[in-house]
Amino acid sequence: MRLCHAGVMSAVLNWLISVQGWPWIMTTEPSSQYRACESQQAQKQAKRKVLYLHWASSREEDVSDLLDDWQVIRVGSVQEARAAMQDDPLRVVLVRFGELDHERKLAFEQLVEASPPLYWIALLDADSIEQDGFSQLIYDYFFDYYTLPLTDKVPFLSAALGHAYGLGALCDAEHEQRRYREECQMVGASPAIRLVFSQIRKVAGVDATVLITGNSGTGKELIAQAIHQRSHRHKGPFVALNCGALPENLVQAELFGHEKGAFTGAHCRKVGRIEAATGGTLFLDEIGDLPLSLQVNLLRFLQEETIERLGGHETLYIDARVIAATHRALENEIKEGAFREDLYYRLNVLSIEVPDLKEREGDIELLANFFFRKFTEGKHYKVRGFSRRATAAMNRHDWPGNVREMINRVRKAIVMSDNRLITAADLGLDNAGGGEAVPTLEQARNQAERQAIRRSLKKTDHNVSSAARLLGVSRVTLYRLMEKHRLHAAGKN
Repeated sequence: MRLCHAGVMSAVLNWLISVQGWPWIMTTEPSSQYRACESQQAQKQAKRKVLYLHWASSREEDVSDLLDDWQVIRVGSVQEARAAMQDDPLRVVLVRFGELDHERKLAFEQLVEASPPLYWIALLDADSIEQDGFSQLIYDYFFDYYTLPLTDKVPFLSAALGHAYGLGALCDAEHEQRRYREECQMVGASPAIRLVFSQIRKVAGVDATVLITGNSGTGKELIAQAIHQRSHRHKGPFVALNCGALPENLVQAELFGHEKGAFTGAHCRKVGRIEAATGGTLFLDEIGDLPLSLQVNLLRFLQEETIERLGGHETLYIDARVIAATHRALENEIKEGAFREDLYYRLNVLSIEVPDLKEREGDIELLANFFFRKFTEGKHYKVRGFSRRATAAMNRHDWPGNVREMINRVRKAIVMSDNRLITAADLGLDNAGGGEAVPTLEQARNQAERQAIRRSLKKTDHNVSSAARLLGVSRVTLYRLMEKHRLHAAGKN
């Protein structure tokens, strides 16, 4: 039998008093340490609570008598269930269904909507699952279900309750960490995005330029903000400029600023984005779209850390970190003469490649729920979450628009849905995985090649020779395939 330390000491003292006759040793109240130990043991022995909503007219054996390891809080109506949820912190609810008519189905849905996040387990008659609407209700709302009579199913029911209770405990423990991650909008648990998180932590502490690459909509600006927030410049400004969103004749003035009278319409001095980022971070999005004529000016700033406003003669020293991002393959742009090679190497001191959403296995549901909470928090929308079929459709979808596409689909579904749970049709994904065209063999082969190359490069820290050995091809062949799939090796050979 395991005893806490305070308990052992108390036993020894009592033995000394009774056997050895030590008159100067007196019994006292248990120490605070001993009381704390007893309290911990009592908590471990306390039964877990489960709310039992008995919603049937039948008089079968009371489930409360079968679940010896649980403190069953039995209620007979939705109103009593709501009151019980307010009185006790609960994680699991057991519902005994009888007949399911429209009124009762509506009352249950309203109960779920008004409740905190809970795990629901259903008990129902064997023939009830065939009723119209019952199977859909179970599918949309319940963690598990069992048909009556229970007889030899009680151990399985108890295990399911324990599993659900444990998941609820994990959710509680993760709440604070999840809230912090969501405040930074960096959500994900897949190996691909965890690698990005690791790279963010590494580059944040080094005051050097960073090049973030990835397809449109993958969240490159969020990664730049995360680097800034974790760097020693976090108290300084974060200034962003989309190099592809402005006409060529305005980009220079936006970047470097201008003096009064520098050109027609310059009625006063204007501070440029570079100067505004002093002490902080300058984020240049879509750097591949920066006009070639201005690339030399940006290169000079990166080399000298000085600028001159347009129309001015004063040389200004600027202490700002530069983070650039692009969806283009800059190596190809260099070969085509559209991007300066020297500027590329100045920008690509440190690099992060952002994976597509379809490559982030397991993150789709996390992101969808995050954006749902973000868009509905503090607002009175009818919808309360995603149906299971909607979640399955999202996991099947290819997400060509990446995270940006998900934001648009979720936001639209929240506003336009007439359902309490967002459906696949609300998301515009009712044909996902069903009506879409089957890829050709060449498309499937290309996708497999690209994934294999990316994984081998990541595994070898972008060492091309080692990656080629892993893939069983020559270094020349790997370079050819990398060129074909527009992949790069982060400057390493």
